[in-house]
Amino acid sequence: MFKLDVSSSSKAGNAVSGKWLLCGALLLVAGMGLSACSKEKGGGQSLARVNGEDITMLQVNDELAHANVPANQQQDASKKILESLIDRQVIIDEAMREKIDRSPSVLQAIERSKANIIQQAYLEKVVSKVEKPTTAEMSDYFHKHPEIFGNGKLYHMNSLLIAGKDMDDKLKAEITSAKSLEEIATWMISHNVHFARGVASRTTMNMPPEMAAKLMSMHAGQMFVVNEGGNSMIVSIVDIKDNPIAFEDAAPAIEQYFKVKNTQEVVDTEVKHLRSLAKIEYLNASAPVAAQPAPATSAKPAGN
Repeated sequence: MFKLDVSSSSKAGNAVSGKWLLCGALLLVAGMGLSACSKEKGGGQSLARVNGEDITMLQVNDELAHANVPANQQQDASKKILESLIDRQVIIDEAMREKIDRSPSVLQAIERSKANIIQQAYLEKVVSKVEKPTTAEMSDYFHKHPEIFGNGKLYHMNSLLIAGKDMDDKLKAEITSAKSLEEIATWMISHNVHFARGVASRTTMNMPPEMAAKLMSMHAGQMFVVNEGGNSMIVSIVDIKDNPIAFEDAAPAIEQYFKVKNTQEVVDTEVKHLRSLAKIEYLNASAPVAAQPAPATSAKPAGN
């Protein structure tokens, strides 16, 4: 059985980019066809007034931008969004009359959201300086990873998805001794382990490099486990086909790889720098001990 723990660090870079790139799209919808009054407030044309509080074109455009509504659907969507904003405002008004906005849990949630927004905005500023990789850098990466590109493979796989807490020693032993995914599924049914089935086809270019490297040594019929977040996925390789990829076709994926990698490195460097400048005191608790990084992968056949 081959066990793969997928690190969430690469996702942090993706989380940094995206959310704050929408700011420039807020005013894209100028002709939504909404009946609007002439009053201006907060830089946006007022579309409705609820208990004296204006709901503006800017608010509607903001919701449209964050929802990524296609251009040909924005007129209908904007009307629905306006109604939802009216609903939200009447609820907010009632909540404030009941002083719910002053409850400790709500105040804490507001502070948490505010802190996250400010943090995200600052990190977006930091990562905006990340430069695109050069063609030479991408070409070098391409030629150093033939297992992903030139000698790439296409894997057809079936899987069983379970909650991570269900991956106990008994199930691990069953996976190690099982000859097929169906044998494992039968065992889980008899032991009341809930699972969901899945089917996927992935190329070595479209999976983490460490997974691609491990799969290169495996054959059809073998199984492995991927742990990610709070779930575990038991995967069986159904078929493997050659799938060589030219540099021109691989370039977008390589560029994205460098974008995520470089973004994470810039964020890590900035956080380390800011921590070095800050006065950090641990009160009523000792400083946490840095955890030793665990091996990213381990491989072991699970049945032939």
